[in-house]
Amino acid sequence: QVQLVESGGELVQAGGSLRLSCVASGRTFSNYIMGWFRQAPGKEREFVATINWSGGSTVYAESVKGRFTISRDNAKNTVYLQIYSVKPEDTAVYYCAARPSGVLLSRIASNYHYWGQGTQVTVSS
Repeated sequence: QVQLVESGGELVQAGGSLRLSCVASGRTFSNYIMGWFRQAPGKEREFVATINWSGGSTVYAESVKGRFTISRDNAKNTVYLQIYSVKPEDTAVYYCAARPSGVLLSRIASNYHYWGQGTQVTVSS
């Protein structure tokens, strides 16, 4: 079992930046592919970014490419999502998720086995 706890969500003005963190516990963190998803009010949960076990491979949703950066620190059991130039449409609950390594990076939420409780990001215009 892997437990995931996100933090860093806040109210931020459009054009600003923030960094989300997700701390994992319970299993060897480097054995897991990590992903970030988000869900806006009234919308489906959508893929944001994913990173392989070493941090050497990443995939981003087209809508965030160039503004979001996913990274990880295996020594701290933490995955990060740095968000630059935030837009009102980035307003959502952001979730981190984990799936065992040894498979391809995935944009599909159902491929992830473990989820955090989410952290709210609200962007004011």
